[in-house]
Formats: sequence, structure tokens, C-alpha cells
Amino acid sequence: VVTKKSRKAREINGIALLNKPLGVTSNQALQQIKKLFVAVKVGHAGTLDPLATGMLPICFGFATRLSSYLLNSEKSYTVCGELGIATETGDTEGKVILRGRKLNVGQAKIASTLELFLGHIEQIPPMYSALKHKGRRLYDLARQGINVEREARKIYISSISLVRYQWPEFVFTVSCSKGTYVRTLVQDIASRLGTCAHVRSLHRNAVQPFREEQMLGMPVFRSFAEEGFDKLDKLLLPADGAIACWPRILISDTKKIKLLRGQAVEAEPQWPRSQVRLYSSYEGLFGVGEVLVEGKLVPRKMMVDPIPWN
Repeated sequence: VVTKKSRKAREINGIALLNKPLGVTSNQALQQIKKLFVAVKVGHAGTLDPLATGMLPICFGFATRLSSYLLNSEKSYTVCGELGIATETGDTEGKVILRGRKLNVGQAKIASTLELFLGHIEQIPPMYSALKHKGRRLYDLARQGINVEREARKIYISSISLVRYQWPEFVFTVSCSKGTYVRTLVQDIASRLGTCAHVRSLHRNAVQPFREEQMLGMPVFRSFAEEGFDKLDKLLLPADGAIACWPRILISDTKKIKLLRGQAVEAEPQWPRSQVRLYSSYEGLFGVGEVLVEGKLVPRKMMVDPIPWN
């Protein structure tokens, strides 16, 4: 059992895959998990709105330094959109600003319209977003009634398919690149159909390379926390889980010291020319690097502070 005597913040490494509940911010969910683990260093990889649920990777220790790779990875969602009603925020939080006509279309038309969004497309970010314009968040400007011109951004939709449709709701799954705004996607789909829409619900199924079935709900974490840290820590995935598909190479002590000092070292001929996980024989994972085509291994992110020269 986690007692008051054991409440000193802990240095732990790993990743917890939380199924974020409805109605809480990503930061609130993060703080709840941090409190359960009594961890020193915690961060999350990819904000979910309070009205969204689903996978929120929570990184501990060294995993926080690898969270950028999760932020850049493909994400999969199940989306419920409501046709015929547009809101100022693009979801159920905003007030209704437009009512469109009822469509006389079937599932085949909805499905074929979704397919138009496959591949590389451009998307204009919504005003209700955390992007900045001249140092100010767009959502702050939007709340003041200010609308500014936004540049279209390139995104990639690797898969999109209709789950069900019955006016006015349509449900679909989508796998997309970093920077995709699902609210905008729903609005753009509706526009192609000749009406308007907003997001009624959003669930993040997965963040690559993790799978949906690896997610755990907050009650599971709370239950394990009551039985002590030994039990709770078993819920953590390895710190390098975010980059598990990268090649793993074993580094000699001599080269390890140089890498920890920020120096490049000569690569072995058999090492792949790519981003790699760095391991030592007795300490395990100590960082990540990149083997360049010129035959040099360059350190990128190290697990410990650089070793001083003297």
C-alpha cells in the first residue's frame, strides 16, 4: 500500500497509456496520474480536448525526452459528426452559428465523400486552436470575436472509413498525421456534401506505435496504486516504447563516454544508417542517436546528464 512515508517523489522511467475520461483536460489527467505514481518528471504526448476521450500517452523520466516522437506520430480516431449544424468552436462546446439543409443522401455517398480526403491534403486550422498569431493564441482572439487569416497546412490521411450513418449523425474512423484538426476535417466533409457540421464526440483509438488494447482506464491505475508501487509500476511500458521500431545497438564504454559528452563517434559497418536506440551492456538504454551515411554516430537525446570533461 502507498503510505505517507512512501510519498517522496520518485525517479521513474516509462510510459503509461491512459484512456482519458470525458470532461477532464489532458493536464488534469496528467496530474492525477502523476499523483498516483508520485513521480518527479512527467509529461504527456498529445493534448486531447476535455470533450475527447481515448489514448493519452503519459511519459515518465527519460520517456519525456522521447515524447516528441509520439507527438509526431500517426494517430487514429473514431469520430461522430452531426450534419446540418455548425458551431463556433466546431464541437458541442460552442454556440450554434449556422443551420444547414437536410441532405437526401445514403451511406454510399457519405462513404465515397470520405474517400476524397485520403492521402496528402491541405487543411486550414480553426480559429479555436492553440496556434499563435503575433504571439497570441488563436482561441484567445476567437473569444474576442477576432478572425485572422490562417495559412493552409499539409496533412496526411492514411485511412478513413464510414462506420455508420443515419441523419444527422455519421461515425467514421480516421488515421492521420500530426497537425490534423478533426473538427476541421468534419466541417470540410460536410462542405463537400453541401451542408455544415460539427463534432459530437471524439475518441482517440491509438497513437503509433501503441495499440488500442494497451490503453488502461483511470480506475485501473487507482486500483493498482492502492496495492503499492511494485504493483503500480508494472503498468508502465518501457521508456523507449515510443521508438520500439528503431534498431537497437550495443555501445562500448569508450564510445558511450564520448556520446554522453555530445561527441560523434565512428559507426560500425554493420550499423543501419538511421535513428537508433543506444544500449550499454550493464546499464541498458542510455540514449538515442542517428547513424549518418558518412559513417558517424551522432548523439540526439541522452538519458543522463553529459559526463564532465574532468
